[in-house]
Amino acid sequence: MLNLHQLRLLRELAHRGTIAAVADALSYSPSAVSQQLSLLERNAGVPLLERSGRRVALTPAGANLVRHAEVILERLETARTELAEGREVAGPLRLGIYPSAARALASGLLVSLRRAYPRLEPWVWEVDPADAPDALRAGQLDLALTHYYEYDHASGDGPPPPAEPGIRSRPVFTERMRLATPTDPALAPDPDEDPVRKWRHAPWILPTPGTLCHTSVTRLCEASGFQVGSWHRVDDYDTALGLVAAGAGVAVVPDLSAQNPPEGTTLTPLPLRRRSEVAFRAAGPAAHPAVEAFIAALRDTLPTELATEPS
Repeated sequence: MLNLHQLRLLRELAHRGTIAAVADALSYSPSAVSQQLSLLERNAGVPLLERSGRRVALTPAGANLVRHAEVILERLETARTELAEGREVAGPLRLGIYPSAARALASGLLVSLRRAYPRLEPWVWEVDPADAPDALRAGQLDLALTHYYEYDHASGDGPPPPAEPGIRSRPVFTERMRLATPTDPALAPDPDEDPVRKWRHAPWILPTPGTLCHTSVTRLCEASGFQVGSWHRVDDYDTALGLVAAGAGVAVVPDLSAQNPPEGTTLTPLPLRRRSEVAFRAAGPAAHPAVEAFIAALRDTLPTELATEPS
C-alpha cells in the first residue's frame, strides 16, 4: 500500500532535487528520508529512483507517481477545506510573510486577526518569496504573503512568475517602487532626463545578490543603459533609507517601506511595481476560510493607498 507521507517526500524530492534538501526542509535526517523513499519503492514494486553516487534522479515511473501524488495531495487539501467550511476559524495558522512586509504589517495583522477571530492562533514566519512555495507544499506554512516585480514598459518582466505546482494565489496589493536619493545639493546627480540614469555614477545600496529584489534593481538600471555598481549590500529598507539620508548612496524602495522617509531623502516614482499575493496550497475551487480571514485582516492593516488591488 502506498503511504501518503512517503508520497509527500517523493514529491518534495521532485521539487527540491536532492535528499539532503528534502531532509533540511522537513527537519529530518537524510538517512530517514532515504529510508522512507526506499520503503515507498518496495511498496510500489518498481524502481522510482536512479542512484549515481550521492546523486538521485526520478525514473519515469517515479516521475509518473509524483504526478499522481500532486493530485492526491490536492484532493486531500480540498477535503480539508470542505470540512472547514462553516466552522469557526480557529486553531493554529502558520503565516509566511516576506521580511519588509513583516516589519511594516505583522503586528497590526496579528491584532486584526485576533480581534476578528479570538480562537485563531496565528504564527508569523519571515520567509523569502522564493522559499514560500516549498514551505507551503511541505506543510510548514498554511499561507504565505509573496511578491513579484512588474515593469511598466514592455522591455521589463511583464507577466507574473509561472504557477508553482500545487500552489494557488490571490493578489492583494500593489506598490510603486521609488528611487530614494539624498537631497544634499553637494551630491547632485549628473544632468540627465532619465531619473535612474542620472545617478549612474553614484554608489548604489543594493539588496543581496541572488534575491528577487537585487535582480529587479539591476534590470532597472540595465534598462536605463548602465551596469549598476554597489558599495553597500543591505536587505533592510529602513537601513537603506538611513544610508541614503546620510549621503552614502541611492536605493530603490517600495511604498510600504517609504511611508515615513528620513529627513534628507527624496523619493522619485519609478516604472516598476511590486505586486503582493497570498499563496496557499491548491484546494479546489474554494479556498480555506483562513485565506479570506487573512486577506481581510491584511487589507485592514495596509496603509489606505495600498488597501485596494488596482486593476
